[in-house]
Amino acid sequence: MKRNLVPHRRRTPAPTALIAALAAGAAVTASLSGCEVDIAPDAIPAPFSVAPAPSASVGQPAYVCTAVYKILTDGAVRLAGNATGGGEQGLRDTFAAMSQELRAAGAAGTDAAQREQVTAIATELEQAAKAEDPQAFLDGEFATIGQKLDGTCP
Repeated sequence: MKRNLVPHRRRTPAPTALIAALAAGAAVTASLSGCEVDIAPDAIPAPFSVAPAPSASVGQPAYVCTAVYKILTDGAVRLAGNATGGGEQGLRDTFAAMSQELRAAGAAGTDAAQREQVTAIATELEQAAKAEDPQAFLDGEFATIGQKLDGTCP
């Protein structure tokens, strides 16, 4: 008959410690389940904010795509803040600023098809800035507006 390598008195503390740790974890989870944390929109950094560095690549399609996506992403963060507390005028101002930034970024492009798409996106944002209800554009078309550029990005 084979003997047990670990005596019985040493086998008891390990399961007891595991059970205690699990119970403590469950107690912490239960005590935190009712917590709510409020975070200001300005406190959250943009999920994608890579500013293209000025270089010889300015105007190249990849550079323009990066610049346009940065403008759209940073603008989306500003719009989130405006939607919760900035009101309609804040949305209009942000759409107008994004439109101007996009026109500047697109004008530097060397690819005609890409310039056309960037101009179309800028025009839509400009129309949203002038719209009677800019919130409707934010809730609708804005979510997919960047996809119009996808076919022109390398």
